[in-house]
Amino acid sequence: AKDYELRQYETAKWVSTVIRGETQKEAMRQGFWKLFRYIQGKNEKEIKIDMTVPVTCLIKPGCADFKISFFVPFEHQDSPPQPTDSDVFIEERKAAAIFVRSFGGFASSEKYTEEAEVLARILRNRSQPFHQDFFYTAGYDSPFKLFNRHNEVWYFKK
Repeated sequence: AKDYELRQYETAKWVSTVIRGETQKEAMRQGFWKLFRYIQGKNEKEIKIDMTVPVTCLIKPGCADFKISFFVPFEHQDSPPQPTDSDVFIEERKAAAIFVRSFGGFASSEKYTEEAEVLARILRNRSQPFHQDFFYTAGYDSPFKLFNRHNEVWYFKK
């Protein structure tokens, strides 16, 4: 469709952390740095791992917990080094069909919420079954990139 796409993602491992009781913006900042330290060598093998995109954030409306995640690069998918920070963990996300809405610019938590609401409305209008109790934000760019930025919101298909 012109206003969203449906993607199939395979089972994959992500490195994640949960930040509680902060604003989404602050949770993203704290979570990013915890995960960045992991890929910089704060892991059991003390190895540096390439930065990947997207950086995702699990949003459950009405909940003050935010799960921030980095995709584990393909060369480490089989056996990612274990984190040494007890707040950081490896998770396996099962294969899933995901409805995706993309948008540009600098994404604020308000902009992500607004885009998620637009996507949810479109999916409901088209009778597409999806999990409405959570969504993911996905950011693809360094904060230093000024133009042609790419952001997404994701709803999982039922």
